Amino acid sequence: MREQGISSLPRNYELVYQFLNTSNPKLILEFAALGRRPSQIQLDAVGMRFLPHHYPESAAEQSLDSVYKEMLGMIRMFRQDQSRLRKYSNVLGETSARVSRKDARDKDGMHTLRRILWSATGDTLEKSEAVIYQMVEQAAELTRLKSELEEYKRLCAIDPVTRLANRRAFDKRLSAIYDQKSGTAAQALIIADIDHFKAFNDTYGHQVGDRVLSATAAVMKKTLGSETFISRTGGEEFAITLDGTDLEEALKTAERVREAIASTQLKDHNDGLDCGRVTISLGLCMATDASSPQDLYHKADAALYDAKKSGRNQVKTYSPKVKRLLSLLKQ
Repeated sequence: MREQGISSLPRNYELVYQFLNTSNPKLILEFAALGRRPSQIQLDAVGMRFLPHHYPESAAEQSLDSVYKEMLGMIRMFRQDQSRLRKYSNVLGETSARVSRKDARDKDGMHTLRRILWSATGDTLEKSEAVIYQMVEQAAELTRLKSELEEYKRLCAIDPVTRLANRRAFDKRLSAIYDQKSGTAAQALIIADIDHFKAFNDTYGHQVGDRVLSATAAVMKKTLGSETFISRTGGEEFAITLDGTDLEEALKTAERVREAIASTQLKDHNDGLDCGRVTISLGLCMATDASSPQDLYHKADAALYDAKKSGRNQVKTYSPKVKRLLSLLKQ
């Protein structure tokens, strides 16, 4: 990607991964036709044509959030109207009862008025109850749709292979680091990449490659726990965000993940296939050393590149050395 002048964005990783591993000749031809240093607009145009979940921005998710908010407003409106109608029905009922009691003492023509009011009140009560019933039904339907939208939003944020958070969820999580009023202190980003994964795929096939991705994700989740945000950002790349940590603790965490994966034997107990062991390289950057989500990602990615260049299966931290490397990559 660096040789081609392609920015180190998660969605670009996914596109390049598909180009290198797909059997779709149209995608291969269109991507190859972009040449060196394609613009991000050109890359996104190819990505959106061939990858169903490739979006420069989450337009679908923004639309979904908008519908969801409007739905909540409609449910609140229906419930308020239900309450008002019920109160109105109660007032009508009490009025009808008072007229009926008055009629018992009436000797001056109130009987006709009572019948008119009784008829009008009873008709209004019947209609208001029908409206209330319809509102209850509609509110129930909206609540059901709201639950379905919540489930859809959840599935939109999950990578189907590893069951980790996907690139879209990662982008939101990364942006949130710099949206917080408390600042970026005690937060870190780790980017991990499976070493020699393309060669592994070429040897065993993509189906086994997906098993390796799933196994790697499982080890990460077991090592870090359910409270840590872990995502698959594209291809064989994973990202981990850490809260409430300093550089020393973040390094220890990255080393724990590296060691756990390196010591895991990848053997499928169903078919007996033994794929040996895989290793990962990791790049780490503290949020305080970056000015924006994209800057944080680029710096962690540069540290990852340094780890791979230095022999793989190790952790590298963003540092003055990596800073110089990053400046060279941007030239």
